[in-house]
Amino acid sequence: MVLALLAAFPAAAGSPGPTPRSPQEAERVAAVTAPAGRFDAPEPFESRPGGAGTVAARTDGQALSQPSGGMSAARELDFLVGKALFEKLWVAAPSSTTASDGLGPLFNARSCLQCHRDDGRGSPPAHPGDPGLLMRISVPGGPPRAGIEAWIATAPDPVYGWQLQDQANRGLAAEYRLELRYDDLPVALSDGTVATLRRPTYRIADPGYGPLHAEAMLSPRLAPAMTGLGLLEAIPEADILAHADPGDADGDGISGRPAFVPGEVAGEVLLGRFGWKGGSPTVRQQTAEALSADIGISSPLFPVHWGDCMAAQSACRDAPGGGDPGQGGLELDAAALDLLVHYARNLGVPARRDPEGAPVLRGKQVFYETGCIACHVPKYVTARLPARPKQSFQLIWPYSDLLLHDMGEGLADHRPDGRATGREWKTPPLWGIGLAQQVNPAAGFLHDGRARSLLEAVLWHGGEAAAQRDAVIAMPAPDRDALIAFLESL
Repeated sequence: MVLALLAAFPAAAGSPGPTPRSPQEAERVAAVTAPAGRFDAPEPFESRPGGAGTVAARTDGQALSQPSGGMSAARELDFLVGKALFEKLWVAAPSSTTASDGLGPLFNARSCLQCHRDDGRGSPPAHPGDPGLLMRISVPGGPPRAGIEAWIATAPDPVYGWQLQDQANRGLAAEYRLELRYDDLPVALSDGTVATLRRPTYRIADPGYGPLHAEAMLSPRLAPAMTGLGLLEAIPEADILAHADPGDADGDGISGRPAFVPGEVAGEVLLGRFGWKGGSPTVRQQTAEALSADIGISSPLFPVHWGDCMAAQSACRDAPGGGDPGQGGLELDAAALDLLVHYARNLGVPARRDPEGAPVLRGKQVFYETGCIACHVPKYVTARLPARPKQSFQLIWPYSDLLLHDMGEGLADHRPDGRATGREWKTPPLWGIGLAQQVNPAAGFLHDGRARSLLEAVLWHGGEAAAQRDAVIAMPAPDRDALIAFLESL
């Protein structure tokens, strides 16, 4: 079997970094990751999208909250401690609960769990103040990034920073209140039925610190699911870059571009893999950034206790922090951050549901023949990682190229982010997407949750994916239904 052939190549010992592949090994990896050529049966190991760490597909709201399979008892205990940190409700400082104080002073949520409900995706706010949808903000200008070609320079709003926080500790004003309105957009399908899309309009109401900058650019961001983050981090960079085609040299209309971003070390440039525009290169950076901007918690990567408060927000910066001298003055020290990162990296990918069913197999064929795999690349083999053996050299099925694509005017936020333009988004992985509304019935799809169903999400595709969207609109209804059945099986 293919997996056995791959496993026949032992990992080199001693090095914590990826072990380079031999030419023979690379040839075998290319064979096992080649696109499917037939659709009468599932491919080998397709039912286990997370490799050896795949977990059983539960039918309750905890389907995305299981520890990856194969962890040792000690590491599973670390996972559970990280889970407790993920669920921790932070409180304002000073507090008698010194292990949990440091919230804010401005914030969007009191815990990671409030946005990532049961480790799944968030939902647009049903009521003012509901967590799950964030509003990023920036203005044109700022310094270039050394070593990163085509970087689009932006700067924080001089008063509101990089993100608007809609909650505040006592004595401070929140930065804004979000007003959200939807307008219906009908789309006629081939069988005469009409799908109704929701076009959102956002309004920044009650700005707490004066008007936004005249050139402020805004971008709503829904909390994504936490599925398989450690495995995405383990995909070799070369395998992702192999799918990039910035000039559309092959003429297929798809021109994915990599998001390169600064790393933790000064001058370091890494491939951006996480966030809706690929703004973070590692699970660790993504986690620390969210702690700072969303909750206001300091850590070794973002050590200021006031989070995203700017110098103009003097009361926020002067507010007490929850830093503990025993933790280097931080609200979450390096050891605790490592536990939280371990949790985020090791949430298990659920097994596929009914991959051998006739509608699912037909839907897979439609998915391939419509050209969806040009961006939603089905499978990879992770790098050999001696320090992370359970995520090392695994055949995985995330259905993403992790590249930036122009998705058209309908989805554009008109806010550049690093190398990403205001029309570009990183291809989101699809594994676990069929469980999204089982975990959170109100979960939305796309970067701002506007799509209430997978069909609506497909119909919002434009730009490089316009041809695929139009094909879905025009195809016979049974094929469209099969396509959705396939997506729901992921």
